[in-house]
Amino acid sequence: MKRSLVTLLLLLLSVGTAQTDVTLTWMTGNRGDDVDVAQQIVQEYMSQNPHTIGGEEYNVTVEVIAGPESATDRLGLYLQFFEAQSDEVDIFELDVIWPGDLAEHLADLYQYEGVEEAAAEFFPAIVENNTVDGALVGMPYFTDAGLLYYRTDLLEEYGFDGPPETWSELEEMAQTIQEGERGENADFWGFVWQGNAYEGLTCDALEWIASFNGGTIISPDGTITVNNENAATAIETAASWVGTISPSGVTGYQEEDARNLFQAGNAVFMRNWPYAYSLAQAEGSDIAGLVGISTLPAADMEGAAPAATLGGWQLGASAYTEYPAVAADVILYVTNYENQLLNAIDNSKLPTRPAVYEDDTLLASDVSWFNDLLPVFINAVARPSTIAAPQYGEASRLFFNAVHNVLTDTEDAETALALLELDLEALLGLPTGAP
Repeated sequence: MKRSLVTLLLLLLSVGTAQTDVTLTWMTGNRGDDVDVAQQIVQEYMSQNPHTIGGEEYNVTVEVIAGPESATDRLGLYLQFFEAQSDEVDIFELDVIWPGDLAEHLADLYQYEGVEEAAAEFFPAIVENNTVDGALVGMPYFTDAGLLYYRTDLLEEYGFDGPPETWSELEEMAQTIQEGERGENADFWGFVWQGNAYEGLTCDALEWIASFNGGTIISPDGTITVNNENAATAIETAASWVGTISPSGVTGYQEEDARNLFQAGNAVFMRNWPYAYSLAQAEGSDIAGLVGISTLPAADMEGAAPAATLGGWQLGASAYTEYPAVAADVILYVTNYENQLLNAIDNSKLPTRPAVYEDDTLLASDVSWFNDLLPVFINAVARPSTIAAPQYGEASRLFFNAVHNVLTDTEDAETALALLELDLEALLGLPTGAP
């Protein structure tokens, strides 16, 4: 009798401290070291098992899988999972433009322990962007804005005092240096950027148009403004680079295509996101120590100013995951202060927590320039994802295809933008007008 009572007590005790084994899948990005960074962070998270979440203990395994490099392709893949209400992926990396379109398929993170307190520590504008009908569908992971990269050694060698302030100055510098370098390197180009027909081209083209005082495709008040003379001039200017200071193949380039060519020492200028900095400056890079960062140029016209498209990525939990509370706990860990600081210093990814920019470790690091360009990041131009939701994806597709037609000499800019205006009006039912 005594023995059976002891056995029963031990059994009850073991039930009270039972740990649940959980495996979650995180689909991350596929640019540069995205996967390696994610793997490093989740290994640290798993080393802290078991995790107490909602009063229960879990042994958590997080498997990282790479999504497509193209944001457009990745969105298409996500939609396949969501339409099937699949629990195959638990945590999704979300572009800053997607919360409005994907909200119905994402868990409200505010429902889980610690999220509301953590959300107060991020840039309020990003939290607001990720909040749909009061639900927080994405925790800010890192933010982004387009930048101009340049070879400091080549600008000095060819007698230029600093990076270009206008697009015409960029063209002049790029052409001069390209001609000079071609004597020893036939593969050398002046300027590389993202010209493929995908979301990256929407970002690049929005920067061109905004820097030419051509508006922002759709104004915040819901007016389609892209069909205007300045926007047409901006796109025609970019088209003139193809085959002159930029390779003809740039119309098929995404971020990594541009970075690889620049990092191999085959271009003087590059438009890309901040992530490319740490890779270009890393040991083993052909241009380590020779890379400068600046704002993108503006048009050579009255009132023109540089423009950088707002980017950035969030982490959201699938509405179809079996373990949403555990997914939220992983997301909180990945986006915590320490990991944001690590991601900034080691991988030049812009923090979404204002306090990280003031950290002494960051200020003493190679990315202390984050603070110099903080106004650029804060004032970056937003894509019209809110006003076009839940049809932003299609609106962007219409836009980047129209721009791509001009870049590939399929249509002239005036015709392409006139047709785009009609297509956007039919899709969104919004009025049209000049910016």
